[in-house]
Amino acid sequence: MAIVKSDVSFIENVVAKYPTTKGGIVAILQEIQEREGYLSPDALDETARLTGISVNEIYGVATFYSFYKFNPPGRHVIQVCLGTACHVRGGSKILKELERLLKIKVGEVTPDGKFELNRIACLGCCALEPVVAIDGKFYPRVTARKLPAILAEYQD
Repeated sequence: MAIVKSDVSFIENVVAKYPTTKGGIVAILQEIQEREGYLSPDALDETARLTGISVNEIYGVATFYSFYKFNPPGRHVIQVCLGTACHVRGGSKILKELERLLKIKVGEVTPDGKFELNRIACLGCCALEPVVAIDGKFYPRVTARKLPAILAEYQD
């Protein structure tokens, strides 16, 4: 998949704002991921070309940090809270059931690109445990039985 001219212009503009050091690369990659949702091989190649830093070094910086993604995100992002309150009230069971229903593991996207499954340390809704968020919409007191109906809301 080649980068389109508008993407090249975007990356050129981003690179121009930061120093071409490892610290600058972090900021550059953050902006690219913010716009695209992930870091594509083409975006990494273009960043290397524009900065003069090898793709291997850029990839090394990107893989050091857990917040960078290297695959397109799902259309709907599911976050399962595993903070203490949610964990005690069955958050881990909810996560396992979602993995079973979606046939993916944490951090993966369904083959159709519809859902991305993530665990999160805390969603800040401890009184509503266990909590699942989909695209920022919070579902309190989730049970395994409720999950099929919740997922059905996103069958577009």
